[in-house]
Amino acid sequence: MPAKTTEVVEEELALAAETELSARRVVATYATDADECRMLLSMLGIAADEPA
Repeated sequence: MPAKTTEVVEEELALAAETELSARRVVATYATDADECRMLLSMLGIAADEPA
């Protein structure tokens, strides 16, 4: 069973990374400028310089 647990964790991490990337794209699309984009990403807990 440990293999299945590991697979589930890996799938959840992949989904979280994909969700974070999507959130960054939406914020970047609707932000009026770079400062607002950074502020909104910070509010979401997603630093702009962190790798996705």
